[in-house]
Formats: sequence, C-alpha cells, structure tokens
Amino acid sequence: MRRKIPSLQALACFDAAARHESYTRAAQELALTQGAVSRQITALEEFLGMDLFRRTRHGVALTERGAAYAKQVAPRLQGLEQDTLDAMSTQGQGSAVHLAAVPTFATRWLIPRLPLLAAQHPDITIHIETRTRPFMFGETPFDAALYAGTPEQVRNWAGTKATLLLMEEVVPVCSPKLMSDAVELTPEAISLLPLLQQSTRAEGWRQWFEAQGVDAPLALAGPRYELFSMTAAAATQGMGVALVPRLLVETELARGELVIACNRPLRGERGYYIVTPERTNKTDISAALTAFVTWLTHQKPALL
Repeated sequence: MRRKIPSLQALACFDAAARHESYTRAAQELALTQGAVSRQITALEEFLGMDLFRRTRHGVALTERGAAYAKQVAPRLQGLEQDTLDAMSTQGQGSAVHLAAVPTFATRWLIPRLPLLAAQHPDITIHIETRTRPFMFGETPFDAALYAGTPEQVRNWAGTKATLLLMEEVVPVCSPKLMSDAVELTPEAISLLPLLQQSTRAEGWRQWFEAQGVDAPLALAGPRYELFSMTAAAATQGMGVALVPRLLVETELARGELVIACNRPLRGERGYYIVTPERTNKTDISAALTAFVTWLTHQKPALL
C-alpha cells in the first residue's frame, strides 16, 4: 500500500521556512532559489489540503495548523538525518549510541577513556552532545545521558532509571606558583588568597571552610566562572585557588600545572549518573547501549 507521505524535499523546505519564518532565509540555508522553496511549500499545502503559512507585511508567518505540523515534522526529519548519519559513520558495521552529557565531565573524564571502550568494543560509535538539564527522551534522539546532580534531582527525572557512577569530591587546587616552598597550605592560609568562584556552586567555598572549622569572611568573594574548565584554567594561570572536583583536573595534576593546595577533600551532594529511559520491553534496548552502560559502570573502581 502506498504511504501517505509528502516528498522529503517539500518537508525540508517547509521545516527550514518554519524555523526562519522566511522563504528567503530557507532558500539560503538549502542552497535553493526562493521560487523553488515557494513551489515546494505550495505543493505540500495542496498535498495536505491546508494552509501552512499566511502572508504578512514582513514576509510569511506560520498558521496555527502550520505551527502544529512543524513541531511534528522537525523531530522526525532530525531523526531521519541522524539515522542516515549513523549508517554512514558505521559503514553498515556496528551500532551507535547517542549520549547527552554535561560538558566538563564528558571532556575531562569520559573522552580520555573512550579509547578503552574502542579497544573492547570497536563496533560501537559514541556520539556526544551537551545537555545539562533533564529532558524527555522521547522528544530527542538520545539513548542515554551522563548527568550531574543530587539524588533527589535524579529521582525526579520522570520515566528514567539511573546508575550512580561516583559521588563528587571537591578539593582546593592552585598553580605551583602560589605554593612557594610549602608542601601544603593550611585552610587559614587559603582563606587569605584569591578564591576562584564557580557560579553554579555559589556556596562551595563557604561550605569547604565551614567543614574545616575556619572563619573565612571572603569565602564568597572572587571572580566567578560558569564552567569548571574555566575555573581550572584560571587556576593554572596563577589567578587564585579553585575548588573543583578532583576527577575533572586529573590531567592538570598529572602534568604539574595544578597542585592540591590542601588535601582535605569535601564530599558534595552531587553525583555523576548514567541515565537511560525506563523501558518495559527489553528488546527495545540496543546491544550497543547495553554494552556501553556495562563498560561505563566498570570504570568506577579506578575513580574511587
């Protein structure tokens, strides 16, 4: 039976025009003429029997039904494109896993370990995109997520199951330049140095000093950085002391660019988890995803 599906060219033109609400910009994106885009959308409207756009003084705007159709078409085109890229990237051999991940953890911890995965599972390809907040798996192409959060946040992520990889442990680090000849600084000495702040952990330094029983009036003062990678980079330049998860500065510590200023780690409330959608039918879980999750959980002993 012939499927009731419009041409992909028409859908691609509609998707681009819907995102830009402009035939001209859609034509530029697709390397077509404006007339070609207009003809494809007109053909699509005739196929559907409804108007997708209405003319305005500034160009075109989606109709209500057009906007609803655009929301349905966009993820399906993205999924089709992703399936095609998967087939091309694996050359018909092996499988791919689409992973959403918090950026610093993926860059600093996961990616350096991927050669180990490739050695054990050369048929698995890992695609990584950045996500920092929970999302609906059904609305994305992701198979799993590397997520940093509290146990409560993980429990509240509906429709998923999570496996704890490790709990976060933060430690003060700095450039060797700030240490002079000292092997280790006291918390009191650190309180007098410039403190590099993590904007997503505004209370981090205060909590660390409280755990050491030290009064630090300037615990909340200092330049703020959004990402741990930025904070670590500032520390390597001698701009101050950073309070960061040890696992995220393994490379800098090994190279001697950073040293542990005071070896009094503080275990935080946040952990790193591998999160997957909860499925009742095990046949829906790919062998590649199962192998990846199994491999990932076996990386824990090297970190704790």
